[in-house]
Amino acid sequence: MTSLQRAIAQRSVRLLAILFTILGAAIALAAPASAQQGFRLCNETSFILEAATARPDNDQVIVEGWTRLRPGECRIALPAPLQRGIHFVFARSSSAHRGGQRTWNGDVPLCVDPNGSFAVQNPSSCEVVGLESRRFKAVRVENTRGGEMTFNETETYSQGGQSAQIAGMQRLLDDAGVDSEAIDGYFGRRLRAAVTSFLTDRGLPLETSNAELIDILEDVARNRSLEVGMMLCNRTEDTVLTAIARRRPDGWESRGWWTLEASACVRTVDESLIASPHYVFAEILTENGRRTLQGADRVFCTSRSKFAIIGNENCAARQFRQETFVETEIPQDGKLVFELFERNFGPPESD
Repeated sequence: MTSLQRAIAQRSVRLLAILFTILGAAIALAAPASAQQGFRLCNETSFILEAATARPDNDQVIVEGWTRLRPGECRIALPAPLQRGIHFVFARSSSAHRGGQRTWNGDVPLCVDPNGSFAVQNPSSCEVVGLESRRFKAVRVENTRGGEMTFNETETYSQGGQSAQIAGMQRLLDDAGVDSEAIDGYFGRRLRAAVTSFLTDRGLPLETSNAELIDILEDVARNRSLEVGMMLCNRTEDTVLTAIARRRPDGWESRGWWTLEASACVRTVDESLIASPHYVFAEILTENGRRTLQGADRVFCTSRSKFAIIGNENCAARQFRQETFVETEIPQDGKLVFELFERNFGPPESD
């Protein structure tokens, strides 16, 4: 080997050594980074969930939302590094699902914006800054590199061939008005036929992924929910506190509270209504006293905080308050919109 060849060979060895040193450094840096995943939320329910998290920040608590989780999906809600200590989690089901909103919660009240994405330092009073209180579950985080919390429901989808994702598709098909099969997490022939029919009717490719199908079904189900149910609309210039009552298979039910700002509407029932009168309570608080609906003559039980009460008898004996509700018109085609106008309210009632 000539001196020139030896020089070239030595130079190549040095370059390779440098290259391996650089690669080794990159791998050493990448390994901890890949391990630092953060706080992960996993959805093993048949519902699309929207989750909010709260984390300690010195002497403050930062609340953030919403992290959307398809059935069977996991996502990082808080990136690493995490601060050791108590974190908090709250989740609610998508408004696309019928039967009212479900929640996965705990005992710690924290503030959220129910209408959109948010990140706030938890204030001492939610209402003062236009937020609402929700009860979060406390979760201890010991590892700064990550942690995990899984949302479950009473029915689990962990047997062979089952999956929460398939159960979610079954539930959403039902919410969208498509007859599929029981919600059991199995991809059977009837479910396959329902999915094929749904995609074909809408001109969508049969190769549509399950995740895309879930997103499409959520939109269809949410739009369908707007066609039925009970809506209250505030047509006054004041803030109105509202509650409803209706006949259920297990008896009369009263439910509240909904706070409606001027010109706002709220869907209080998201399922088809029976062709029978429903009842509404509403009040406006003024400096001279509260104003309630004129013509209200049906008594139902209420509570100072959010409530859902079965039965309208013996309210006081059951430690409830009672209010008089006004009767609505009979719902048409499973739908009722009840509008609250200034003229519907009586004069202020003195204490």
